[in-house]
Amino acid sequence: MSLIIEGEERIPAPIATVWRGLNDPEMLKASIPGCEALEKTSDDRMKATVVLKIGPIKASFAGEVTLSNIDAPKFYTISGEGKGGIAGFAKGGADVTLTEDGPGVTLLTYKASADVGGKVAQLGSRLIVSTSKKLAAEFFSTFNKLVSGAAAT
Repeated sequence: MSLIIEGEERIPAPIATVWRGLNDPEMLKASIPGCEALEKTSDDRMKATVVLKIGPIKASFAGEVTLSNIDAPKFYTISGEGKGGIAGFAKGGADVTLTEDGPGVTLLTYKASADVGGKVAQLGSRLIVSTSKKLAAEFFSTFNKLVSGAAAT
């Protein structure tokens, strides 16, 4: 099952600060819902462990995240794949674009796609889409607070 999620977030911080945050494993770990571990393994790769609850299924997904199409500090593609054992798998990616939206304000836009399979995919598209949108909104809202807080200090 495939889905597309698009959105934007106005972040009261300069582009350079937002870009650093998007490449900081600690900030990403703190922003990703259910993230238990996120470790940088090279300049463009990280491995992650995320525990998610989708409907009645709670599973731990272990996987790898890759950054590509990097045009610092304006654009990158982040993609990843995780396996959740009997629960199934999830893979996807997002194009993330940063543009200046006034002095000291960055507009972050994203277009994400995801594919899920296994028991998770059997839950039904409405539940998966609504959960995915909720998780994306939670990530960007938390990320916004962390980055704008870092910019204020």
